[in-house]
Amino acid sequence: MAHYLGLDSSTQSLSALVIDAEAGQIVLDESLNFGKDLPEFASPHGFLDNEDARIKHSDPLMWVAAVDLLFSRIKQKGFDLSSVRGVSGAGQQHGSVYLKMPLGETRFTPERSLADQVRPLLARKTAPIWMDSSTSAECREIAAAVGGDARVTAISGSRAIERFTGPQIRRFFKTDPSAYAATREIQLVSSFIASILSGRSAAVDFGDGAGMNLLDLSRCELSPELMSATAPELDRKLRPAVASRTQVGTMSSYFVEKYGFKEGTPVIAFTGDNPSSLVGMGATAPGTAVISLGTSDTVFAAMSAPRTDPRGFGHVFGNPAGGFMCLICFANGSLAREKLAEKVGLDWPAFERAILKDTQPGNGGALLLPYFVPEMTPKILKPELRAFGDSEFTRFEQPARAARAIVEAQALAMQRYSDFIGEKPTKIRATGGAAKNRGILQVIADVFQAEVTTFKVGNSSALGGALRAAEAVGGLGWASLSERFCATDPGTRVTPSVGPGAYDELRRRFEAEVDALATRT
Repeated sequence: MAHYLGLDSSTQSLSALVIDAEAGQIVLDESLNFGKDLPEFASPHGFLDNEDARIKHSDPLMWVAAVDLLFSRIKQKGFDLSSVRGVSGAGQQHGSVYLKMPLGETRFTPERSLADQVRPLLARKTAPIWMDSSTSAECREIAAAVGGDARVTAISGSRAIERFTGPQIRRFFKTDPSAYAATREIQLVSSFIASILSGRSAAVDFGDGAGMNLLDLSRCELSPELMSATAPELDRKLRPAVASRTQVGTMSSYFVEKYGFKEGTPVIAFTGDNPSSLVGMGATAPGTAVISLGTSDTVFAAMSAPRTDPRGFGHVFGNPAGGFMCLICFANGSLAREKLAEKVGLDWPAFERAILKDTQPGNGGALLLPYFVPEMTPKILKPELRAFGDSEFTRFEQPARAARAIVEAQALAMQRYSDFIGEKPTKIRATGGAAKNRGILQVIADVFQAEVTTFKVGNSSALGGALRAAEAVGGLGWASLSERFCATDPGTRVTPSVGPGAYDELRRRFEAEVDALATRT
């Protein structure tokens, strides 16, 4: 049996997916929700509450405890983890973990919980994640130190971004210099999980490493210029980045003894959740755009050569299958949709029905600014939920129109700010929890004037991890793996229901209002 395990440590959950690469079957699909299954960490949405809306941190011990709990459940269900020939996976991008000593200098014993053994290794109790927007000053400082945002973009593929790891490291150095000095190693969420599994310090891969504002994309190595501009002695706290198919270790004795993994099982470098989804969606070659509808909404695609966004919102990362990918991210994704649905009293079946049956494209001119949290695309640090239209709509007394309005606003933003990719997509593959909502898919099809399909496999990031393990360990080619595991679900095919001009007026008004809001904030 050619079994390969993929893990995905996302904002709100940890998932495991095992494939039988030869049979072309998924033989295990298990996940847990941080808020529901680990309530002791007080993180109902995967992060800790903070009075400052800009600050979004998580407890890294929650991710560690989740690994223990997930494998316990898998073992209890009788799945034989000794059949796994290789492991890889992904983590939410940009988040960072700070350690007093590199993993590998202590041995984890199966007699104690993993979280209890990792706790004394932390130099910082919390981990800033991708939703954090508290580092505007640090972004300006880094850019100024190297000659401006254009220089940062030319090196790293992105301007200095609040949520990216480099500015977060600089803020930590400035606000707690003694703890920074005591930090011997800084990990991304992805490499941290790989390090936990292997019991040794795992390197960051090119895909996730490009989300740090520290990787020189032209050389695929950490940039001395950007590290020097970020914090002192940073080069001593970061491990060199590696290609995504690199073996970074083997499953540690903790997992061998406690959960039954075979000794010597290879661990392949973990990557970011979006690069992993690119693989899991079978979109490793240019030509098809992917929209991920998760906690954040993202639009990404493979590219033959790096092409940066002149506005500074888009990003270039390494493609785990080789080459590069481009991506643009929107903070107000599923959480914003959930908050709006709660505000107007709609459950998800009603939310879908509101779009498909109770309203029409263009929403009669009703318009919404959908910003519940600070937005990154465009940069809006003071969230605002504002409605434009007749008095009933602006008082949020029309639930159906409100549901359509937030989805139309999000789709219009995706279309506008992803245009730097350079190719107008004719096919879009949708993934993430909200991709189950056909109403949302219909709006995306109408706005982009493109066919939208989803996959039979819901967790494309975990699938991407399993496929990368199969490619790196089993030597299986991308084409054959994609053919076996990345087929779209024909029952979810959605085509445009209106013509190309249907959104011209609403698009113009939306862009004007967003530009005005961005200028004010």
